Amino acid sequence: MGHITSKDAYKNLEDRINWFTQGAPASDTFYKILQVLYEEREAKWVAKLPVRPFTAKKAAKIWGTTEARAEKVLDHLCEKALLVDSEYQGVRRFVMPPPMAGFIEFALMRTRGDIDQHYLGQLYYQYMNVEEDFVKELFFATETRLGRVFVQEPVLTNENTLHILDHERASHIVEEAEYIGLGTCYCRHKAYHAGHPCEIDAPWDVCLTFGNVARSLAEHGGHARLIDKAEAMDALERSYASNLVQIGENVRENPAFICNCCGCCCEALQAARKFAPMQPVATTNYIPKIKEETCIGCGKCAKACPIFAISMEEKQVGEKKVKRPVVDTEICLGCGVCASNCPNHSLELERRPIQVITPVNSTHRFVLQAIEKGTLQNLIFDNQAFANHRAMAAVFGTILKLPPLKQALASKQFKSIYLDKLLSSQINRQRKKKGETK
Repeated sequence: MGHITSKDAYKNLEDRINWFTQGAPASDTFYKILQVLYEEREAKWVAKLPVRPFTAKKAAKIWGTTEARAEKVLDHLCEKALLVDSEYQGVRRFVMPPPMAGFIEFALMRTRGDIDQHYLGQLYYQYMNVEEDFVKELFFATETRLGRVFVQEPVLTNENTLHILDHERASHIVEEAEYIGLGTCYCRHKAYHAGHPCEIDAPWDVCLTFGNVARSLAEHGGHARLIDKAEAMDALERSYASNLVQIGENVRENPAFICNCCGCCCEALQAARKFAPMQPVATTNYIPKIKEETCIGCGKCAKACPIFAISMEEKQVGEKKVKRPVVDTEICLGCGVCASNCPNHSLELERRPIQVITPVNSTHRFVLQAIEKGTLQNLIFDNQAFANHRAMAAVFGTILKLPPLKQALASKQFKSIYLDKLLSSQINRQRKKKGETK
């Protein structure tokens, strides 16, 4: 498939990864990570692949080989969780997952002997917990967040249970999923190998994936184990009991994952601690409210909060000075861990005055993030990918549903006369259908 030097192979792969809206800043550490995950020939192959889903036939054309040989290589890459596959209308397609939540995590979602996981865990810790560029890029480069927090449903009052939306419930995600995968928590696995084991001894077997991602990880290489809904709910219950925060993909429909996170190991919660008041993930629509009349000032809520959003402060109550919890609403994620630890039920969750807006699906999130980061052209003009008109239609369809300001930003970013005309013609058609044109 052509000659290329080792250095060029990994540099080209690095460039390819940075076509994602998410990206991964270059560093010596990241280069070493790629060398662990990819053999040189694999780096060369993957660097040439499209951003959007593609077929074995397309890969064969790109690589200059036969379709049968290309599919064999693609299967091998799926076995290593460097690609995931799906099938639509009888056609199998492949896609390279982004760094997070993607190929970085997949490498530690089970114990495996084909790579040095101990060394990899140390590299991950250096890249994400010591160096800061990747974490800043991952969590703060766009207004639209990669992940969102789910509220702990058991702590909701009856009134709140009536008003909670389906997509706000982790249990609903489980109920609706066609496939559910259970894997090892990448964050705690990484921290263990880096010599920083979980401070609260949280369970490892609680990483949930859904849909085609779950099926692909399970079928190729056993990076996850397919489970039923009852076992998935058990994973959630065990996570609630361990004071873990549920963080899933920031979409309303068909999220690919829900992580059960501890404050000591999870990159998102570590970032919430380190970079407060900036929030690395979208919050829930809830905020804790303290009932002063029944609070006994035990401080269990403050101790349990994974991001230190609650402090105990001295207050004058009558003739006595007592300690009471104070919630920093600027940084609070609304997870409900504090309420679940209150022995007196003196902490209740109430709806936030301003509701959080969640993207509809993954395409919606990708497009919003690409617009905000100024990389929409990478989605639109990935020539290899958009031989697939269905993928192009999905992106343009999402753009057309955005508010006018976002549409204008999308058009301006790559100054495409073609896109301007397309948007104008599509909007005019929509108006005609609604009878809005004169």
